[in-house]
Amino acid sequence: MTVVICLFPVYWMLATAFRPSRDIQSYDPRLIPQEWTLDHFRTAVQADGFALFWRNSVLVTLGAVLLALIVALGAAYAVARLRWRGRRQFMLAVFIAQMAPWESLIIPVYIISRDTNMLDRLPTLTLVYFMITLPFTVVVLRGFIAGIPPELEEAAQVDGCTRVGAFRRIAFPLLAPGLMATSLFGFITAWNEFTYANFLIIKQQDSRTLPVWLSSFQTTFGTDWGATMAASTLFALPALVVFLALQRHVTSGLTAGGVKG
Repeated sequence: MTVVICLFPVYWMLATAFRPSRDIQSYDPRLIPQEWTLDHFRTAVQADGFALFWRNSVLVTLGAVLLALIVALGAAYAVARLRWRGRRQFMLAVFIAQMAPWESLIIPVYIISRDTNMLDRLPTLTLVYFMITLPFTVVVLRGFIAGIPPELEEAAQVDGCTRVGAFRRIAFPLLAPGLMATSLFGFITAWNEFTYANFLIIKQQDSRTLPVWLSSFQTTFGTDWGATMAASTLFALPALVVFLALQRHVTSGLTAGGVKG
């Protein structure tokens, strides 16, 4: 029953997107559409700025995920494999950053962006999403690296590999589930994020992302609920595709990321 309640809004969104306008405005709505149409999807795709905002969302999301993976991989390796003063304090700070609500940082981020003349720029949004996803990525990858026996890398070093070479040839291939799990989290978080995109991308129309565009879609098209639902479906589709592609590795990645190092 709980699954049905949770999935019904998704079903109704899809049904409305494919339902003709006359059926949407009917006083006697049907659970299963009698007719199907793609006109609402054509309206959404042909809307002003759709391709541009789609490109902006893809660039910002992929940039934030890749940057978070690169930085977190180095930080996680340093915490899991090296012994240095302040290591525990560093991980404590990472956990605190992970638990802190993102909304509490909106005003400071806005002030910093304004004072550095970085408002209305996609790189600013990319850095914000990188900041949001980095703590989780560090925590998961740190636990995953700690679960790989260090003797494997030591054996490679005995055979002549450097520390970096041993990590690249031995440990890195074993990190694939953890990398995919953190990539999925980062992608969904950055793709769906609306608040920062709305506050930091205010004036420049060409710098908006899909969530901001979708929020103004109803205003642009009045009461065209079919086009609004079609746009919402197109917006949710990439996150669904990424999740279905990586779901096999998510559970193992998160489980391995919980190993105590």
